[in-house]
Amino acid sequence: MMMQPKKILFLFLLIFSCFTGIKKASAQQRYKIAAVDLMMLKRQKIGAIQLASQVGVQGLELDMGGLGNRPTFDNQLLNDSIRAQFMQQAKNFNISFCSLSMSGYYAQSFCGRENFLQSIEDCIRTMKLMNVKVGFLPMGVQCDLVKHPELMDAVISRLQLVGKMAEEAGVVIGIETALDARAEKKLLKQVGSNGIKSYFNFSNPLKNGRDLCKELRILGRKNIIQIHCTDDDGVLLKDNTRLDMVKVKQTLDKMRWSGWLVLERSR
Repeated sequence: MMMQPKKILFLFLLIFSCFTGIKKASAQQRYKIAAVDLMMLKRQKIGAIQLASQVGVQGLELDMGGLGNRPTFDNQLLNDSIRAQFMQQAKNFNISFCSLSMSGYYAQSFCGRENFLQSIEDCIRTMKLMNVKVGFLPMGVQCDLVKHPELMDAVISRLQLVGKMAEEAGVVIGIETALDARAEKKLLKQVGSNGIKSYFNFSNPLKNGRDLCKELRILGRKNIIQIHCTDDDGVLLKDNTRLDMVKVKQTLDKMRWSGWLVLERSR
């Protein structure tokens, strides 16, 4: 069952107040807060836009839809009339689409799927149609480069293709891996494309016992395109002793990083 809006509001406002002081959004504002439609149980549902407005965030990460054994995502946003409804509703509620998520690759194999290019092409095409500059691509469980280091060459070669596609389209694909910051920075260098950056997830270092702020500093401002700024669904944020949002903000301030902080978890 989906969390009640009041409970979602409490979570969002904790992070929102930490990073923005509940100030009105402006072009000068360093951080903006977004939510993920999938985590609100509104995957590609237009109601996610009104709910995002209701809980006080400024943006949404829209999911590309299920993948499974399909050749590409179950993406309704390539339908002109549906996409127009989303765009109009976002305008009505003053909500920005900060990114499109290819979350289907959490379970599917990016490094083993023969027809992966079609799914990437569909995402980039949707991004261009909706004027979204960031796509999210997780390596997922089947391309876990810590458990399966032998897949590194396959991942690099495929990301080089994706990076070229992204550069040509004028967008960036943010990747999430299981690697630590030094290894992910090395991976980005090997890919060698401005179209591929890190989509940093707080939960990665936290659940592996690494220093979150140190990992951010190692990876560096220029390598991070966007951030999933939550932890695993173990406890409510207010009870999470391993995620110090004030310290994280101080670190990002010193790094001079700016951009979207995207809440990926339901709590």
